[in-house]
Amino acid sequence: MNLLMINADQLRHDCVGYRGIRPVSTPNLDRLAAESVVYTNAFTPLPVCAPARQAILCGQHPDCFGAQWNYDFMPTPTVQPQWCWTSQLPAQGYNSAYLGRFHVSPDLKPADFGYQEWVDWSGHKQLLKEKYPDISYTGGWMGCESPVAVEDSGTHWMADQAAAMIEKFASQDKPWHIWVDYEEPHLPCRPSAPFSNMYKGEEIAPWDGYGDTFVNKPYCHKQQTLSWGTDSLTWEDDFCHMAARYYGVVSQLDQAIGKILDALERSGQKDNTIVAFFSDHGDMCGSHQMLDKHYVLYDDICRVPFLIRYPGAEHRVCDGFVSSCLDLPYSIADWLELKHPAVEHGQKLPLTAEEDASCRSQMVCTSNGQQFGLYSTRMIRDGRYKYVWNLTDVDELYDLETDPGEKCNLIAEPAQQNRIAALRLDLVRELETHGDKFVRNEWMRRQLIDGRKHLGAWFEAER
Repeated sequence: MNLLMINADQLRHDCVGYRGIRPVSTPNLDRLAAESVVYTNAFTPLPVCAPARQAILCGQHPDCFGAQWNYDFMPTPTVQPQWCWTSQLPAQGYNSAYLGRFHVSPDLKPADFGYQEWVDWSGHKQLLKEKYPDISYTGGWMGCESPVAVEDSGTHWMADQAAAMIEKFASQDKPWHIWVDYEEPHLPCRPSAPFSNMYKGEEIAPWDGYGDTFVNKPYCHKQQTLSWGTDSLTWEDDFCHMAARYYGVVSQLDQAIGKILDALERSGQKDNTIVAFFSDHGDMCGSHQMLDKHYVLYDDICRVPFLIRYPGAEHRVCDGFVSSCLDLPYSIADWLELKHPAVEHGQKLPLTAEEDASCRSQMVCTSNGQQFGLYSTRMIRDGRYKYVWNLTDVDELYDLETDPGEKCNLIAEPAQQNRIAALRLDLVRELETHGDKFVRNEWMRRQLIDGRKHLGAWFEAER
């Protein structure tokens, strides 16, 4: 059995056409979804680029081995090859290739993790140097139209490399694995024409989280808008146009992915290849007046698109909770008949409706801050309520049924205190399972187990 993995960087769960939530055109992902198991409640364990990728390789929660943020921001422990399923592939007779930026380790390369071939972005950089020597961009983090023709864009250049690799491996009598690791739609969004003009900002509705007043919220939420300089921006003048560019890059990426899927079909190996499509995390993209990720654990960045096309498995939609970065490597070990590592935190992805009962009833995500000050926070949610433990600030509770944008913090509501206490105990158990070091000492555990948590000056003033 072959394995093709395609991941988008910073793609929101609601910005793929097959979900029917936002008017984003993704016909190629839609046709893939029509043949796949679509997981509507997939979450990343830690919504930051490098830790998420490390989790995919080893199946361990990044917090357990210290990968709390991107290692190239501030040095931090990273995943080791001996923990990873990819390291077993050479001995199992697999050809393997990694395509894209290897945002996993500061010193180790794909070859150290069992990959025999690596196509990085140097070839595309050379192409741009030769064909677009005077290229320049405007708009800063908000993005702009790219002056690069779409056929020369990074999305399409990488798709051509992936297609060539599929053809190369298909010509050899060996199973293969290819991971295509895209950098899009990570900001700044710079779609090429015609995708740069595909969406009009004034026609795009705000995200549910836009318009947050930050009343009764942790300090860092409002501070992030000040740090980014987005506190004075508006949806009508600024964020809607950024969202239009974001949509454009997603549609451009979709066209490139279509080229990869076409190459797989031409190779004659479609029916013998598992295809996994996912994202490392989402993007705030103006929700809560924020950009990027960091600091917070809103669904905008924790929830991700995720689908698996498995030969012989029927198309269906699974609404159970799954962890994309943890459950995918666990499942791959089973699907490719590899040895499971000594430590792993995932579980088998359900491919049939009968297996949905094994899905989690709750989902946990964590964050440790980055770039603007380290700020540790952990989240647990079920189908309706989300509790967020902010270790050095006030906590959060959201009713996702009545407040899908997570703008009204219910942490001090008397009627919610029993629920909060139960969610805190559930969170302790989950964090212990993941080896989270913050719940090992009595002072931190006291916050969750005994409810010894300050509710903030705003609540004390009302008492």
